[in-house]
Amino acid sequence: MAFSPALTRLIEAFRVLPGVGAKSAQRMAFHVLQDEREGGKRLASALGAAIESVHHCRQCRMFTEQECCDICRNAQRDATRVCVVESPADVMAVEQNTDFRGQYFVLMGRLSPIDGIGPEELGLDLLRDRLVSGPVEELILAVGATVEGEATAQYVAELAHQAGAGVTRIAHGVPVGGELEYVDAGTLSQAFSGRRPL
Repeated sequence: MAFSPALTRLIEAFRVLPGVGAKSAQRMAFHVLQDEREGGKRLASALGAAIESVHHCRQCRMFTEQECCDICRNAQRDATRVCVVESPADVMAVEQNTDFRGQYFVLMGRLSPIDGIGPEELGLDLLRDRLVSGPVEELILAVGATVEGEATAQYVAELAHQAGAGVTRIAHGVPVGGELEYVDAGTLSQAFSGRRPL
């Protein structure tokens, strides 16, 4: 069955979201048109405004409407400790679940030569400048334990070493409440190699 051109465009627009396939996009479009027309108008307005006004912080690359984000402008944050993360969602996770009071650098991805993502796309020249000119003493790597995440961590660690900054990495391993017999080999191996004294 062919939908109207406007409905087809709406369904295709929803498909740009991660994890949204054809059926989910269709359900969302139908829901907005059937039950949430006012909500859809608010969504369209908020999305348009965000796309026009939100950009990257010039220091950490987090999303902001100002030149520098609130975290970078906060004098109470420890500028000597910088946590490197892959995405703005990672910043939110660290902020909501830890007592970390340093600053951040958001890569907006990870190195993946196959996908055409190199150091330039991750803003690593900006990070290098920050390491060389700033008061960074510890660079905390909080990137994923994927193949690309490991390559990214190694590259960023080398930048930090060249600038004379210390490098640490968040621990990876057995989750709280996890049973050893159900943990995969890679996770268990990382847990053993990252063990620490009690």
